[in-house]
Amino acid sequence: MILKTVFLGLDAGGKAVAVLHEQDAEQLGAMSLARITIRTDVVEQTAIVHTSTDLVQPGHIGVCKKVWAALGLEEGVDVEVNVAPFPASLLFIRNKLMGRKLVYDEILNIVEDTIGGKLSDVEIAAFVTALHCFGLDLDEATNLSRAMVKTGNMLKLDKQPVVDKHSIGGVPGDKTTLLVVPIIAACGLPIPKTSSRAITSAAGTADRAEVLMPVSLDMGEMQEVVERTDGCIVWGGSVHLAPADDIFVKVEYPLSIDPLLLPSIMSKKKSVGADLLVVDIPCGRGAKVKTIGEADLLAKDFMEIGSRMGMQVRCAVTYGEQPVGYAIGPSLEAKEALEALMNRGSASDVVEKAIAVAGMILEMAGKENGREHAAEALRSGKAEMKMREIIEAQGGDPRINPEDIALGSHQFTLQSDRSGIVLWINNALVADLARFAGCPKDSGAGILLHKKLGDIVDEGESLFTIYAERSANLQHALDKLENFRIMGIGNRIEMLIHEVKERPVTERTFALDR
Repeated sequence: MILKTVFLGLDAGGKAVAVLHEQDAEQLGAMSLARITIRTDVVEQTAIVHTSTDLVQPGHIGVCKKVWAALGLEEGVDVEVNVAPFPASLLFIRNKLMGRKLVYDEILNIVEDTIGGKLSDVEIAAFVTALHCFGLDLDEATNLSRAMVKTGNMLKLDKQPVVDKHSIGGVPGDKTTLLVVPIIAACGLPIPKTSSRAITSAAGTADRAEVLMPVSLDMGEMQEVVERTDGCIVWGGSVHLAPADDIFVKVEYPLSIDPLLLPSIMSKKKSVGADLLVVDIPCGRGAKVKTIGEADLLAKDFMEIGSRMGMQVRCAVTYGEQPVGYAIGPSLEAKEALEALMNRGSASDVVEKAIAVAGMILEMAGKENGREHAAEALRSGKAEMKMREIIEAQGGDPRINPEDIALGSHQFTLQSDRSGIVLWINNALVADLARFAGCPKDSGAGILLHKKLGDIVDEGESLFTIYAERSANLQHALDKLENFRIMGIGNRIEMLIHEVKERPVTERTFALDR
């Protein structure tokens, strides 16, 4: 069939999409989401079909940006359109939907077609859902990690060994990376840290670091910073490491599933050339992983996949039943981290966790008494100096002080209506409240805790302060606060948690950030 081209100007999510009038589609025998080939005199491109009765006229084909550029088209030229077979990757997805195990070549084909825009959103969702329902064994998780590495950029450094750390996330306020990276770099080991932005949390590491310096560096800029300073903190999305993960996560988020936790993390660590890796697994009622037993099993999988991919992996099972530090939100957390690097502030748990993780990395690299080396780097000011070097190398102001960091001007402090001890803190509600206040988009928004687990509280004493950049966001947070119980204050744990008088509608807390 010969049709005239119409440029739609649509990005189509990076997919190769073409729009046919329903009359032409019926005549061609192509249903919506079928494949067609579009041929000019010199080149051919496969595209996913969408049909319409008003977007294009009969005898015309609407073309998205990807197809338009690939074919070098001009408006109104004739192209030959034919029905094309579905990609082989769909057969492999169907096999996984039937519970069959996939091998490396099949997984690689799926990942390549995902990145290449050859699979529709429905087909990608089917793959991710199949992984969730039938799981991945260690062979599949390793092969998926390798496929994601192969289809993305890779960092290659001359200095060895390359070290890295990663947290599976799920606990508010975990700004540990902002201390670990300069501690390790100050000890002379290269640590090219790529981090994510917040998805379900109040702040991702990239959001926190961006308060201090630009984080959207490309691969060349990232390599230059690491070679100059031995460290960096860069947004992973800007260097295109394992780009398939950015596509898969868009399916995981609305479905509240996370079957790609292991491949997502391990592929990105391999992509930066990590030889030694410490994975932080927060554990407890307020974390993704609820029990130490579950954490140990997850650690075993991380270590096994790491071994298969040529990385030495150790895991730190850390306390996750309350926020790390007192600050939740990009600017508040950056301020608290900078204070800790300057040996100021009161967030002793942030310092303790950072020294523990950094100490593990140093010992893996052959330095005895790793914690002592990490603590000395922090205590002596070497870590602070190194952080300022990294900030300058990434385009930030190396003279920045905690007082220079702007916080939201609209604030509300909640006082306790009783005396007692802080018995529990609801991590999920803390993160939700911070997001209602404007996090992570408004970097000055967030929550500053005044009390933590075990602290004594007098009636009328401040529990936490909400910060917002806009009054409407503060009011939104206050409206939600009426139904939120962030902290439990009392003299002892009460046996009755709550009464269920009607059929409950439960909402599952889901933390996707990794």
